[in-house]
Amino acid sequence: MKKCISLILVVLLFVSLTISAYAEEKTTYTVGICNFVDDASLNQIIANIRARLGELESDQVSFNILEDNCNLDANVMNQIITNFLAQKADLLVGVATPVAMGMQAATEDNGVPVVFAAVSDPLGAGLVDSLETPGANITGTSDYLDTNAVMNLVFAADPDADLIGLLYNVSEDSSTAPIAAAKEYLDAKGVKYIERTGTTVDEVMLAVDALVSAGVDAIFTPTDNTIMNAELAIYETFADAGIPHYTGADSFALNGAFLGYGVDYANLGMETAEMIADILLNEAAPETTPVRTFDNGTATINTETAEALGFDLSDIKAKFEPFCTQIVEITTAEEFE
Repeated sequence: MKKCISLILVVLLFVSLTISAYAEEKTTYTVGICNFVDDASLNQIIANIRARLGELESDQVSFNILEDNCNLDANVMNQIITNFLAQKADLLVGVATPVAMGMQAATEDNGVPVVFAAVSDPLGAGLVDSLETPGANITGTSDYLDTNAVMNLVFAADPDADLIGLLYNVSEDSSTAPIAAAKEYLDAKGVKYIERTGTTVDEVMLAVDALVSAGVDAIFTPTDNTIMNAELAIYETFADAGIPHYTGADSFALNGAFLGYGVDYANLGMETAEMIADILLNEAAPETTPVRTFDNGTATINTETAEALGFDLSDIKAKFEPFCTQIVEITTAEEFE
């Protein structure tokens, strides 16, 4: 009997030590995610980063995700980044160009890796030396916009359009290259354009009124977070005036714009999470990890707005099909389900 009890105790001790050792082997990585503004596309990215990192957790690995939103405020953004570093974050995630730039500046001396998401022009913004070899402690995913493709859709819908409105925030890096590309396209085609800009929702609404008064045939906005933030407040003005709003992301169409053209942001979020995991779990070096880009040939049509504008849905889809890899239909809402 004593031998039996002793054996049981030995087994229990062994199991206890094994469980203890197993628990000690589990590693928790702290990931600090800062969003630039509360909009549907960027929120979708973060939701999918969270979902994919959750799938990658195991008995050996877990992720402690710190998340915050600076809502277009640079001072708040810098404080968030400082807080993440104070909490010993193992990796920072900057959603949109300004946050990525802020994180890059804050980690130059400490070497904390940074993964950006939805940066339209990482090379032009000075974040990387090249897309293939970033060259420092930063890499990530780009939602580069093929502006010419959007312009092709504008004129597929209205071949006689002779005045195009360009609506954007002049201070957003994500708009610089696409707006320049749009002007080049329109100049080559001999089509006039008018620019109106805004840095706040109120300023954007005034810019919208000015474009409507000017009698533009269509309006183009790239992946501009300021205009995205205002879309729910402006889309009815465009629809009532019979002016289609062509934009650089499906979230614009979700919030009422006639059309959003660009990348699948849910997939972009998943791919961003894969890069995060590769750096933390496999010790991949950001400086040699290529920036990931995506096919941005998806056109998302808001069917309610299309009807308000007088478009026949089957007809407009037929006109767009030669210029898209796929066409998605959507109705107005604040967030993706």
